[in-house]
Amino acid sequence: MMTFIMSKPPKPFVRGAAPPTTLPPRALEALSGTGLASVVERARWLGELDPVLRQSLPATLADQCRLANVDEKNVVFLVSAPVWKAKLRLHADALLGAAAAAGLKARTLVVKVVPPEPAIPAGTGSSKPLSEEVRDSLRATAQSVSDPGLKAQLLRLAASTRPKADGA
Repeated sequence: MMTFIMSKPPKPFVRGAAPPTTLPPRALEALSGTGLASVVERARWLGELDPVLRQSLPATLADQCRLANVDEKNVVFLVSAPVWKAKLRLHADALLGAAAAAGLKARTLVVKVVPPEPAIPAGTGSSKPLSEEVRDSLRATAQSVSDPGLKAQLLRLAASTRPKADGA
């Protein structure tokens, strides 16, 4: 970890770093009883703060990191590989300066390496057509259910002749 000590008090929030506007009233009403409204507001604020802080970095480095958290002492960034961690730490002074200009009191940069999430293959291939045994099973199941909507869906599926693309 690198520490950057500020000699002057931090400036108030700069343009683009202010806490986000509130959620639509209906969304906040739905979240108010669950205690999630403050979590959503914080996530939105961090999402707006992220590009403000990353603009102080070189473009290639800014593309490889993202803001994860901010508290009284730390600004936490995530990177995808150790090489980016080393490069980001070299720019700690610039990042912490941008954080101070945004009104944050954090004086320490914490960089964590988090491997990128694996890519989920798109459903480009077609699925197999249903076998006659599966179609018979769907028809039998449709006859045994009392819900007319489910019955109709099962019969429609059993009658389908073309393979369905996997959209899930």
